[in-house]
Amino acid sequence: MTDINTVFENLEKVRATTPLVHNITNFVAMNSSANALLALGASPIMAHAPEEIDDLIAIVGGLVINIGTLNGPWIKSMLLAGRAAYERGIPVILDPVGAGATKLRTDTSVRILNECAPTIIRGNASEILTLAAATGAADKQRVAAALAAAGGSTRGVDSSHSGLGIADVASDLASQYDCTVVLSGPTDTVTDGDNLITVTGGHELMSKVTGMGCTASALCCAFSVAVDDPFEAAVSAMAVMSAAGAVAAAKSQGPGTLQLHFYDALYTLTREQIEQAIQLENL
Repeated sequence: MTDINTVFENLEKVRATTPLVHNITNFVAMNSSANALLALGASPIMAHAPEEIDDLIAIVGGLVINIGTLNGPWIKSMLLAGRAAYERGIPVILDPVGAGATKLRTDTSVRILNECAPTIIRGNASEILTLAAATGAADKQRVAAALAAAGGSTRGVDSSHSGLGIADVASDLASQYDCTVVLSGPTDTVTDGDNLITVTGGHELMSKVTGMGCTASALCCAFSVAVDDPFEAAVSAMAVMSAAGAVAAAKSQGPGTLQLHFYDALYTLTREQIEQAIQLENL
């Protein structure tokens, strides 16, 4: 069972091993994700050229594929890197930014799922519902029911509803692709199809800073390099993310200072702060 002590032990593993994380990510989040990884204790590479993918995948510990700013060459790089990472047995984290907003985003996410076998999928409720429907992981009636229960509609980059009402759909997606699914929201839900843990914490101010979800995906990758169990890695990453957000918000006057304090909180986060800032619930 993953608890606060396990979360902090895993944070210390990241700090001790400095995992090298390759990010094929979007322009909006590139700088903030790199800085967050550095503050956490990891080492980021932000590179997209298909000509260097083979060389990079040979040296990194994990790969983040974030589809936030798509174009043809980047899609090629994502698929090349994802397939190479899968062949090498290194973790792949998929962040399907805006899946459901456009056909290109949805189709690209499904291709990555089918060709690259992600270790962890991290998205908001809209994105996870879209992937479950597009892949047939959950039938349309179940997706529609989850959508109605959550009181929203899929609209892309911003989630229009809470994740708590679609935990069963997320579990189906995890089971179909033999991976861990992280459903981000006011309460984060992590499932591998058999186990499910919710992470409650963070602060509402985090939603006012662009790229926080992308940063969460980068942290999931760093933890998945340092921790053998992807489910435990994802829970630990989201717990650390939430705790750092809560610590930062307590010192911040608004979104601008939150981001600065967030890096500092990641860098100095203690077991006591994690314990005070978040709640884990095994369901």
